[in-house]
Amino acid sequence: MTRQEIIQELKSILISADEKNRPLVEGCTEQTNLMDTFGFSSVGILYLVIAIEETFQIRFENTTVTDFETLGSVVDYIEAKLK
Repeated sequence: MTRQEIIQELKSILISADEKNRPLVEGCTEQTNLMDTFGFSSVGILYLVIAIEETFQIRFENTTVTDFETLGSVVDYIEAKLK
């Protein structure tokens, strides 16, 4: 899976977490700060973790989505887990 494919999957997850964020998600880049930009609640973060784990068949070990500042840092983590 390419980096761009991972980003597209993450964007789909972010949109499904909160449809009203669609314009923000579509405009985000790897430098986008996830918590500042989307302001997810603890339930929203839990949904993201579960959706990412299921989509990519990975497990967040000793870390959570809140440990990642940017979309790019989540992509880095997923890439490392997929290898």
